[in-house]
Amino acid sequence: MDIATIDRTDQPTLDAAYRIAATVEATESPDLPPLCRRRFEAALWHPMPGIDTRWSVARLDGVPVGWVRINLHLLDNTENASIELAVDPAYRRRGVGRALAAHARRLLREAGCKRVVGSAVTPLPDGPGGAIPGGTTPVGPGASASGGPGGTTPDEPGASASGGLGGQPSAGAAGATPVGEFPGAAFAAALGARPALVDVRRRLDVTALDRDRLAALRARAQSTAAGYRTVRWHGHPPPEHLADLAYLEGRLLADAPLGDLEWEPERMDAERLQGMERALDARGVRRYSVAAVHGASGRLVAWSVLSLAANTTRHAWQQITIVDPAHRGHRLGLLCKAENLEHTLAYEPELGAVDTYNAAANSHMIAINEQLGFRPVAGSTEWQLTI
Repeated sequence: MDIATIDRTDQPTLDAAYRIAATVEATESPDLPPLCRRRFEAALWHPMPGIDTRWSVARLDGVPVGWVRINLHLLDNTENASIELAVDPAYRRRGVGRALAAHARRLLREAGCKRVVGSAVTPLPDGPGGAIPGGTTPVGPGASASGGPGGTTPDEPGASASGGLGGQPSAGAAGATPVGEFPGAAFAAALGARPALVDVRRRLDVTALDRDRLAALRARAQSTAAGYRTVRWHGHPPPEHLADLAYLEGRLLADAPLGDLEWEPERMDAERLQGMERALDARGVRRYSVAAVHGASGRLVAWSVLSLAANTTRHAWQQITIVDPAHRGHRLGLLCKAENLEHTLAYEPELGAVDTYNAAANSHMIAINEQLGFRPVAGSTEWQLTI
């Protein structure tokens, strides 16, 4: 077996890597849209600020059969890395995954990393954070978009770049079902990784959305938000709000439940936030935002984002929703989320579903999402491995 760095100008190898990723994702997450090619390759050409991506491909008899991608963090969490690893299902149980994992471990040690985080499909957790009311069957067995710490999706505001182990990203709850029934989880456990954070993917069926009820929810939230006004935008944020948005973005990992993950808050400023926006432009990601501004101070104190990949008009991801701790208790999170659904639908009339991740322990955000109509469809676990 030969393992070598992917040359970003080697289109046949990139084609093969994409086919492997798309096959794995379609198998594990049939309820999600096809993997976006533009977004898949963007890390090679337009990395997120402070991320150094190392991407290698494994070949058997000259045929690409799997790949591993590690993300080194240069601005914060410098002792941590995140990983994605995918093996062509036709070549599994031939040692490809273990060879790629060993290759990644050598690269991580050379880079001075102490730990790596990735995801693997596992079942929905039991209990109020993950159980489906009435025993409803999940839409799909797993999720393809990897979640960063706290259950966010990658390459978006509010997301650290966590990846997938043993398949394409995302994951589920350790302990609900024996990990042997879920190959990625079994693979992570065999490598010595430990489940560190349980997430749940929830879905809003927009085709069944009661618009009158949504408007009523927004109105009730607005009635408790005296002294605040909402602002909305599509794409890049207004320059006058960059500093406040950077502050909120930097708070996300300080506020979100992280379980046993050893992950520090990110040091965010306006320049880094603008760099993230440019990287998202390169991926073709369409973003819609609603935020709340405190009238007395003029500060932007709450923010919610919805995004759509370049290859879909029917599916969106609910990204960051955060409220400054000093301004909580006014239902600003619900207000921003509800208004942003209306805002996004004005631009994206074909939208049929919105997915989001939450840490299973994040009861407050889960309660807001369930008011809006989100329901559990898949589990997710972040696995952490000491190098």
